[in-house]
Amino acid sequence: YEFLPYIHMCLVMTVEPGLGGQKLIPETIQKERDLKKYIDENNLELDIEVDGGIKEENIEEVKSAGANIFVVGTAIVKSENMEGTINSLRM
Repeated sequence: YEFLPYIHMCLVMTVEPGLGGQKLIPETIQKERDLKKYIDENNLELDIEVDGGIKEENIEEVKSAGANIFVVGTAIVKSENMEGTINSLRM
């Protein structure tokens, strides 16, 4: 947390880095909430980016936890309708 005043974006890995197609680790959502609370309480301006396991079924929960930038790979690439999936993820 001590470095947050000096950065513009904090990346929260929501899977173990290195392999595409993993499921989001549920505990990372609480980490996002804690990070967002700290940012708000300390009046900081920075983005929260999440990477890993983001898909249509969980993006709303991840967004409501505080993220505003989403890295989405497998959910789009393996979709039968990439454009529709992207539009759905954009909400």
